[in-house]
Amino acid sequence: MAKPLELNESWVQRITEAVEGLQYGSVQIVVHDGRIVQIERTERRRYDEVAERRSARDASQNGAAAK
Repeated sequence: MAKPLELNESWVQRITEAVEGLQYGSVQIVVHDGRIVQIERTERRRYDEVAERRSARDASQNGAAAK
């Protein structure tokens, strides 16, 4: 029978930090004996011209909306 996962506020904060700002990628949580022992973050960055123009357009629209 599996041990219950030990999860406290410290681990919740670490997982949140790993996910924050992640646009493309994954976060993997490694558990041994019911305890989190590792958090892996794999980030992908896309550099195609269309995506860059779209990001620039969105950023300028968001800046104009904030004013």
